[in-house]
Amino acid sequence: MYNIKNSKELARLINYTNLNNIISEEEMKEFLQKAKELNFKSVIVSPTYVSLAKKILADTEVEVGSVIGFPLGFEDTETKLAEASSLLEKGVDSLEVVVNLSHLKDRKYNLIGKEIEQLKELMGDKILKVNIEVKALDDAEKSAVAQVIEKAGADYIKNATGFVSPCHIYEIVNDINIFQKYAPTTKIELYGGIDSYKIANQVLTAGADLISSNYGYEIVKQYKDLRENTQVTPKPITL
Repeated sequence: MYNIKNSKELARLINYTNLNNIISEEEMKEFLQKAKELNFKSVIVSPTYVSLAKKILADTEVEVGSVIGFPLGFEDTETKLAEASSLLEKGVDSLEVVVNLSHLKDRKYNLIGKEIEQLKELMGDKILKVNIEVKALDDAEKSAVAQVIEKAGADYIKNATGFVSPCHIYEIVNDINIFQKYAPTTKIELYGGIDSYKIANQVLTAGADLISSNYGYEIVKQYKDLRENTQVTPKPITL
């Protein structure tokens, strides 16, 4: 069972996410200030705001992540590589790529694996996450692509883009079990429907290495209210 010791540790397990495609710059600045306040593991923002995030978070431990081939994944490999190269030049610390689901449905595992290998080679020691959009897959497809991702050397397997209905906690646990069985050395990051400390704790306890959430700030605040802000005045006792 995962044992979170304090709110600082919890924040370092959360990638605070904002991929809203109509967010203004002022709204993004407010989001980044919240990330700075609680010192999350990273922020995940659209390519539009990577440079701004790097600037605002420059004096913190908060990493900056972004996305390529997002949210559908059907761009060709050359396009994804070009997107990745551009973002690496801007100083991004991690990138999330959506797997080509058409290739997956056609069992073109060699094309999927080759794409991941090329991206990882380009990125070097930067973190590569591969998003498989589990709602589009059955369990056999999930297990197959998990093996491909493991063999190709990605750092994380991720379950969802957030652009479809979120998974129920039982579905999340099922997916974690599949990932752990078929990609045992690949870390797991989960997204979608994680909007409270209760759910975050359940997901981490079930085996996720990291969670992504638009509600990261609220999750940490809930934890602080529950575990760190309790005020008790003990009564005198006689021993």
